[in-house]
Amino acid sequence: MNKFDRQSGSADIQTLPDDIAEELSRLPSEVISVDDAPSIAPPVPLSQDEVRTIVISLMLTMFLAALDQTIVATALPTIGRQFQDVSNLSWVITAYLLASTAVAPVFGTLSDIYGRRVMIIISLSLFVAGSVLCAVAPNMPMLILARGLQGLGGGGIMPVVQTVISDVVSPRERGQYQAYFSSVWMVGGILGPVIGGVFAEHLHWSMIFWINLPLAAAAIVMLLPKMKKIPVFHRKRKVDWLGGVLLMASAVVFMLVLTWGGSRYPWLSPTVLAMVGGAVALAVSFVWHARRADEPFLPLKLLTGSVAPFALTAGGCGLGAITGLTVQLPLYYESVYHLSASEAGLALIPLAAVSTVGAAVAGRTMARAKHYKRVAIIGTSWAALCGLGLTLTTLPLWGLLTLMAAFALGLGTTFPVCVVSLQNSVARPQVGTITGAMNFFRSLMSSFTVAAFAAILLIALGIDVPLAGEHHAAGAVAILADDMRHAFRYVFGAATALMTIAALCLIAMEERPLAGPATAQPVEMAE
Repeated sequence: MNKFDRQSGSADIQTLPDDIAEELSRLPSEVISVDDAPSIAPPVPLSQDEVRTIVISLMLTMFLAALDQTIVATALPTIGRQFQDVSNLSWVITAYLLASTAVAPVFGTLSDIYGRRVMIIISLSLFVAGSVLCAVAPNMPMLILARGLQGLGGGGIMPVVQTVISDVVSPRERGQYQAYFSSVWMVGGILGPVIGGVFAEHLHWSMIFWINLPLAAAAIVMLLPKMKKIPVFHRKRKVDWLGGVLLMASAVVFMLVLTWGGSRYPWLSPTVLAMVGGAVALAVSFVWHARRADEPFLPLKLLTGSVAPFALTAGGCGLGAITGLTVQLPLYYESVYHLSASEAGLALIPLAAVSTVGAAVAGRTMARAKHYKRVAIIGTSWAALCGLGLTLTTLPLWGLLTLMAAFALGLGTTFPVCVVSLQNSVARPQVGTITGAMNFFRSLMSSFTVAAFAAILLIALGIDVPLAGEHHAAGAVAILADDMRHAFRYVFGAATALMTIAALCLIAMEERPLAGPATAQPVEMAE
């Protein structure tokens, strides 16, 4: 007998006839609401070898976006000297971040309308075109514009890749793959500055952009032939371009506030206050339009319910905490422990690497446990306790790194649980939309946390605080170690508060059954 739970609005599609299952997967978003998400996905007609090839190609694709967020930083001084323009160097980073954040929900939604294959081709093409233009840029303004174009492609890669994974792998199995993709970001974060420095010093800074071409070509060659066999869940409909423009505009203005506030302009300056007002006005306009549109660009109902708001908040707090600490900790290491800039960078490895271990533990737990969110609740609670320890104690370097690794282990459990819970809570034709929205809000939360942590240090120290990449050991040591240690207790306290909020959100989040086999086995990456 076909199963259908009218109270929860979920159906076991695997027990339905093929024609009915197909019709259910193509129902409009207005009919399939957040609460009507199918609990078990249709079977995926892909062999293990094909899934392995797709996963590896997606990892390579995501590596492009991960590498490009860090590889440029160490080459900035060389670029500034060549173009004889140091004042605008920060825009080489900012242009990419603004563009990639703004378009994340756009690519996610469009992948639900036009399909994953089309959007992955477009995002990779924009990324490659931007890379070429960056490499041949004759001056700083052209480089900044090219970085913006590159950011458009990079911002599309992340949500589309995560959406393709959701098409290939059932929700219960999907958590295991988050460890693979978390490791991609870890490797990109570690290798990026090293590769960028080597290219800038021994070859030419343009190589940091030329290297993207063979990587992108390899990803396309591996991925596109297999994508023809990926199940199709997108549904063509009219695109709400006005809603998309309003959402992107509000995001860009808000990101500029976080970028310029406290650095280029005082937080209470007329310019910053006017930009805050503009961002709020654009956001309100977007909400007003979305409530009245027949098929809004980002249906507001997707962001409500018993799963989405809690998963979005918990994931945002987790990413915000790790991003904010990654940006500010080098200054702490240099001031308090008198490490060099390179040694301070190496000291970040426990934070990045062990969070990947936490993601792997959570992913494997999700594949086997009925109450899968418990691992994230325990992990975030453990991270909050470790953060409290960092706040209240003064430790030698080895003790700090050990406690930081323990903090990262708990924090890492947040990501697979939040991603899979979000994707599992919506209908198949809306997975791309919710994935794009997730990346959008996470980027905003990361930017907000970086700005907030810098503001905390500014207030505690009473001096201007340089961000990572802008300070050197000599300048950092000029700040008294005791003053920096005292000021950073507030930063660790803020990170503790974020993990406490994440734990509370996970407790409040509904734990819906995950689709897929009860004991899923991961696809091995090598024979």
